Amino acid sequence: MRILHVVATPRQERSNTLRVARAFLDRLAQHHPDLSVEELNLFHADLPALAGDNIDTKYTLMAGQPVDSGHEASWRQIEALIAQFLAAEAYVVSVPMWNFGIPYALKYYIDCVVQPGYVFRYDGGVPTPLVLGRKMVCVAGRGGDYSAGSPLRPYDFQEPYLRSIFGFIGITDLDFVHVQPTDVSSLREAALATAIEHAQSLADSPQWTPQPVGVAVG
Repeated sequence: MRILHVVATPRQERSNTLRVARAFLDRLAQHHPDLSVEELNLFHADLPALAGDNIDTKYTLMAGQPVDSGHEASWRQIEALIAQFLAAEAYVVSVPMWNFGIPYALKYYIDCVVQPGYVFRYDGGVPTPLVLGRKMVCVAGRGGDYSAGSPLRPYDFQEPYLRSIFGFIGITDLDFVHVQPTDVSSLREAALATAIEHAQSLADSPQWTPQPVGVAVG
């Protein structure tokens, strides 16, 4: 099983989300000795530009036209990032909540990867997902409690967005492990323990038995 671990926190070893995500991956490795994990730290990665030639190419592709020769060299950086994403059989995303949403680095990465003809296509104006048969776990850290019934629940734009954008490209087998509330010092350790237990039980579940994956070609 090849997993891409997308790290969207700059806090490294101090990160609550990263601690829980690694607990999930460590437990999963116990069940799958052939597990291969590639970590992509978005705050260390040199992500390609989405301006200039690359934004022109994006709109060219949206119009159903091929990449022209003058833009190929620049666009190859985007294609390399997409190829890395598509090479994985499953994903783990470590993502804290920032201002009710996701960190800018993760949004930028998503904007790089979610390109027409690669991870989705339009069939007669209707979007068709191309990333099929994958699983994803999002370890989502929150300073407060955004669970159902909480007064903070309406402010959660983290989980709905991630479910929507990854579902749009075909990743609908998506689980969330919430680490909350982490800003309440008296509750933090209990919240971490609960999240780690959830993550490990998820790694123990039959749904994480490796299955063949399919990639539709656009």
